Amino acid sequence: MDNQRNMILAIVLSALVLFGWSALSNRFFPTANPPATKVVNGKQVPVPSPTIAPAPAATQVVRSRDVVLRETPRVLIDTPAVAGSINLAGARVDDLVLKKHRETIAKNSPPVRLLSPEGAPNPVYAQFGWSGQGLQLPGNDTVWQADGSLLAPGKPVTLSWTNGSGQIFRIKLSIDQNYMITAEQSVANGGAGPIAVRPFALLKRKGVSADPSTWTQHTGPIGVFDGTANYKINFKDLDTAGAQGQSFSSTGGWLGFTDKYWLTALAPAPNGRTSGTFRAIGDKVYLAALTPADQMVVAPGKAGTTTTRLFSGAKEVATLQHYENDLNIAGFDKAIDWGWFSFFERPIFWLLDTLFKAVGNFGVAIILLTLIVRGAMFPIAQRQFASMAAMRALQPKVKALQERHKEDKQKLQQEMLELYKREKVNPLAGCLPIVLQIPVFYALYKVLMLTIEMRHQPFALWIKDLSAPDPATPINLFGYLNFTPPHMLALGVLPILLGITMYIQFKLNPAQTDPVQQQVFSIMPWIFMFIMAPFAAGLQLYWTVSNLLAIAQQKFLYSRYPALKNAPGTATT
Repeated sequence: MDNQRNMILAIVLSALVLFGWSALSNRFFPTANPPATKVVNGKQVPVPSPTIAPAPAATQVVRSRDVVLRETPRVLIDTPAVAGSINLAGARVDDLVLKKHRETIAKNSPPVRLLSPEGAPNPVYAQFGWSGQGLQLPGNDTVWQADGSLLAPGKPVTLSWTNGSGQIFRIKLSIDQNYMITAEQSVANGGAGPIAVRPFALLKRKGVSADPSTWTQHTGPIGVFDGTANYKINFKDLDTAGAQGQSFSSTGGWLGFTDKYWLTALAPAPNGRTSGTFRAIGDKVYLAALTPADQMVVAPGKAGTTTTRLFSGAKEVATLQHYENDLNIAGFDKAIDWGWFSFFERPIFWLLDTLFKAVGNFGVAIILLTLIVRGAMFPIAQRQFASMAAMRALQPKVKALQERHKEDKQKLQQEMLELYKREKVNPLAGCLPIVLQIPVFYALYKVLMLTIEMRHQPFALWIKDLSAPDPATPINLFGYLNFTPPHMLALGVLPILLGITMYIQFKLNPAQTDPVQQQVFSIMPWIFMFIMAPFAAGLQLYWTVSNLLAIAQQKFLYSRYPALKNAPGTATT
């Protein structure tokens, strides 16, 4: 009867862990990217790019992007990293794709698109202009004149427009080898009196980010103001904030909209005082705008100039850091939401990225990282086993104290503490390795989830994308059965190996004295197998290799401390 009760209790506790984690993980710990491949009739094929429904359009019919692009005069954009065009109607940068990043791993997959014109599906664009009173200003329908037909590195293009009252407005655009466009907005006053204008730069998008914003991964409106990153604004906040939106004042900094891997942002001059605003201006239509804190007063015969930078590209760590350091854009690498443990995650990323550059295979880099972590912790594991051996030797004395003070729990605790102190034994030493492993595991989780350097990186055999779940599941005989297993049953080979290696570790550990604990621990490897199935294959690979190394380590240390192998009541990690 006791055994049945213990088994029922163990199953209930395990079910709570499994289903409780499933309920909480999507909110706090997003799982991996969508599967990069699937198996059809025994053959592994890329998953096609998902179709994204266009955002609501109350006043405009959504048309083909190619049709919209042909309707207005344009200046082409071409660099090693991006391609697209500038709309001369309204001075908008509204057409941009990334040459080095594809939607899927398929060879014919289209490039990732970040900017799209108004009237096309999912419009996102940047625009430059001026506000003011008492003079005619360029507007959304203004057609600018360009002094060139191609914007490329080393080939700037200047847009100009004259209002007929003596003022000439110019926007000089230049672009680097990566993702940064510099816009120099100038107005020359040829009139009889001074003018007061305020240059602006804005980002406009229709629809929210396709990537969810969670506790560990921020997407949506983002910015750095006076050196502090703001990850607290989201699209829902703007929907309820009204016409005033949310405003910020800052010296330098930047603001924009971020997805998981992509960023479109505006950065003012580093030393200028600037006002930034986020607001919703329609049904799922959002605006981010930058304006100088003070109006620009231009005397007759003079000109005033303001410089703004537009970034639209991939959140590559080295590229963001380059712009932060060389262009003095404060906190630009905070576009990646490293979180509270960035001091630990950044070194893990650096080490992993360095290993990847050295060996050329990201899966091998993860295995090497696992070896380094386990090797660094081996001396701690040795001390752990030595402490456990000492604890085993103290068991007769501990039992004697328990018998002597079984009616006085406080006295028992005092006597046991004195015993540990006298014998120089730390009863918590066995927990230290797993405590140290937790930040490494979490840091690797964040690195695999957030950094684009790991996106679409293959390992070997069927693992074509380490940032996506393992696609090979035996539930449907690796694709030979024509059905897709339910989410909870879509177990890949790696999570199954993870569960098996965890179970082997459990069997190597000495048995627990508490039968309920023993039964719960025996089920937990299989629970973790299901929990880890939706996560990135790279994370599964790390944990599986770590378990294999831990098994070898346990075998070695048990050979040095044979008394522990059959010792009840002790466990290793």
